[in-house]
Amino acid sequence: MMGVGFVRQRRIFLPDFGVFSSQRTSHPMFDSLQESLQSAFKTITGKGKLTESNMREGLKLVEKSLLDADVNIFVVRDFMKQVSDEALGEKVLLSLQPQEQLIGIVHKRLIDLLGPVDHSLPDSRDVNIIMMCGLQGSGKTTTCGKLANLIMRTRKIKPLLVAADLQRPAAIEQLHVIGRQLDVPVYSEPGETDPIKVCRNAVAKARAEKIRLVILDTAGRLAIDEELMEQLKKIDREVQPDQVLLVVDGMTGQDAVNSAGAFHQALELNGVIMTKLDGDARGGALLSVKHVTGVPIKFIGTGEHLDNLEFFRPEGMASRILGMGDVVALVEVAQKLVDEKEQQRLQAQLEKGQFTLDDFRDQIQRMAKPGLMMKMLGLLPGIGGQMKELQQLMGNADTVREMKRLCGIIDSMTKAERKNPEIIDASRRQRIANGAGVQPKQVNDLIKQFEIMKPMVTGMASGNIEERRKALDRMQHQMMNPTATLRKEKKPTGTKLTAKEREKRRKEYEKFLRQKKKKK
Repeated sequence: MMGVGFVRQRRIFLPDFGVFSSQRTSHPMFDSLQESLQSAFKTITGKGKLTESNMREGLKLVEKSLLDADVNIFVVRDFMKQVSDEALGEKVLLSLQPQEQLIGIVHKRLIDLLGPVDHSLPDSRDVNIIMMCGLQGSGKTTTCGKLANLIMRTRKIKPLLVAADLQRPAAIEQLHVIGRQLDVPVYSEPGETDPIKVCRNAVAKARAEKIRLVILDTAGRLAIDEELMEQLKKIDREVQPDQVLLVVDGMTGQDAVNSAGAFHQALELNGVIMTKLDGDARGGALLSVKHVTGVPIKFIGTGEHLDNLEFFRPEGMASRILGMGDVVALVEVAQKLVDEKEQQRLQAQLEKGQFTLDDFRDQIQRMAKPGLMMKMLGLLPGIGGQMKELQQLMGNADTVREMKRLCGIIDSMTKAERKNPEIIDASRRQRIANGAGVQPKQVNDLIKQFEIMKPMVTGMASGNIEERRKALDRMQHQMMNPTATLRKEKKPTGTKLTAKEREKRRKEYEKFLRQKKKKK
């Protein structure tokens, strides 16, 4: 299900999830880079006539923003040359909307810089092997669990995790803990000192038990050294993994890029998994790694929980960096809130145009996860530049009390009222308010928001492709205009009449009035 966000009267509204605030705040992804780029774009806004000098001034600020974000200097030079060549063209300078043109150029070049990405995972053999490597502290072992969880969710395959990091005994126990949390088998050999033997035996066990995917958690070090690389090369030669993925810490900046280059030279990596992008990462590593090493980013880690691993999408990341949101990622986050059976039930209801206050309340309760609201708001188009203000507003809110108030209002309704709020008249509204300990106006406000949201939510799930497209257009319009006043969706009034038909109806109505007058 998709969410629509907008700001009004110091509250955050996500119509299909409820009206509440999240107390815990998290870092918006690359917030400083996002703010710097938006400031650069503003320098060319409102100019009476845009000159090449004005545009160059804006481009210099774009370049400074990238350098401040610790993007590799050679990457910045190549990127800015491509952007400048296009932005200084006559088509942009003479455009009525040069700012939008420049944002479009930067967006396109960011996508080119980050992609393309091949998300495919090995599945052609009876046993397919993914070898995970990385330095200590990058989150390698936890990422093995995250990848296993993502594969189970998207491909319905339960992999075998292999504890082959024999340098750090704690990593073996950590992997077993993760395995128990995910209900995934973990292979280890206590006391064994040869990681190649452990990997071979694990693959043999997977083949015997018809487990199609094996994830090897190999050794890490505090820094790259010859011993580490030689061990990884041996595992690569002897076990012959189908894919080798490197886990790097996105907060280490250019050190992450250098690590990726060294590992790629030794192992020929198939991809990078960049972790800790929910922290203070400035974005330099993410924007540099593919251009410098030639190795694409396949996945990104966006939190500590085992479900916080995403397929890396250059289009979505470019949009996030420019504050344009990422609706696809928003939908994926929303879908994680409900299990598959519940999704199917809700989808069937929505296709019939049914979405009740019971469904509304369920979504409110699911959204109570710490930090989840801010994450979803960060993915909404048009919200990026307002994240700090939203954090301040939401930081002052009492989440638990707000949640209880909303759920209390809905719980004070009868089953019939929750199913059809149109039957709630003044007396019923007063009774609900008394039961929830609120004012009747608060009951009325909740119902109004629900009535506005319902057609948008059901419109995305029902009807033909054209109707869904129109519903999405309405939702995108709301998202791109966060401060707009909400209006209830207008229903069609029927076919437009021709002049002759209007004249005919007018005469029929006049005839009706004359007959009515005679009867009196």
